[in-house]
Amino acid sequence: MTHATLRIIREEHAAVSAMLRSILPLLAHHRRQGTPPDFAALRAMLFYVDEFPEKRHHRKESELLFPKLRARSPLARDVLDRLDADHASGERSIRELEHALLGFEMMGEPRREAFEQAAQRYVDFYLAHMGIEEQQILPLAERVLTEQDWA
Repeated sequence: MTHATLRIIREEHAAVSAMLRSILPLLAHHRRQGTPPDFAALRAMLFYVDEFPEKRHHRKESELLFPKLRARSPLARDVLDRLDADHASGERSIRELEHALLGFEMMGEPRREAFEQAAQRYVDFYLAHMGIEEQQILPLAERVLTEQDWA
């Protein structure tokens, strides 16, 4: 049985993934056109990534789900430690990306490539992070957590 907690986490992952996956094609389109992107839209997208996953979603995982998994499955500790480290560095990473965007917006074309590369790294990192959670951690939670854990 899939618990509501896991359904919510998967839905949140899908929303964040959709947002992240839309950034790179937007940038590629504007590069091909030789036009600056809609900076307001990009700022809003990065604000969402900063505000929602970094401040709300990760807390559910790091403070609620991961400790229970550590208690039930000691073999998962290394992966959970890595995911927690990702969560801890996430705020710094998104700030760096927001700074790169501001540099591009203020300084223009000379900063385009640096921002696009930073965006690519961030999107790749974040999608890989969620992939580990989806493929390893959430199925593990379904297998090892008890009804009392879920309550």
